Amino acid sequence: MDEKNYVRAKSGEGMTEEESLRRIIADYERRLTEAADLVAHVRHEINNPLTGLMGQAQLMLREELSDSARRRVVTIEHLAGRIRDTVAELRDIQPRIPQATGSDTAPANSRQAGEERQTDTPLPQS
Repeated sequence: MDEKNYVRAKSGEGMTEEESLRRIIADYERRLTEAADLVAHVRHEINNPLTGLMGQAQLMLREELSDSARRRVVTIEHLAGRIRDTVAELRDIQPRIPQATGSDTAPANSRQAGEERQTDTPLPQS
């Protein structure tokens, strides 16, 4: 819905209030779908190189490394894992959905349901 039609729908010009609200809702649903598609694309674009990075770090850890180099590779692997976990949470992003049980909304993801995520996991010690 373009800006002119949005303003028209919002003002109710030439339509009932219900028609106006339906148009506004349809526009927001379209925008939400576009945002969800963008999130899915970004997740994919981050996950592909990240998987390669983590795989290379794991392969390096199989090699003989100095203590200093090993700590650095472990740190890289750890931080990449945190990125992976954060990107995985994007999978859970969705609108809050009204429930028929009388509750006005349902949790959209595990974080809203009370599951906590560890974000300040300590790095491996040097």
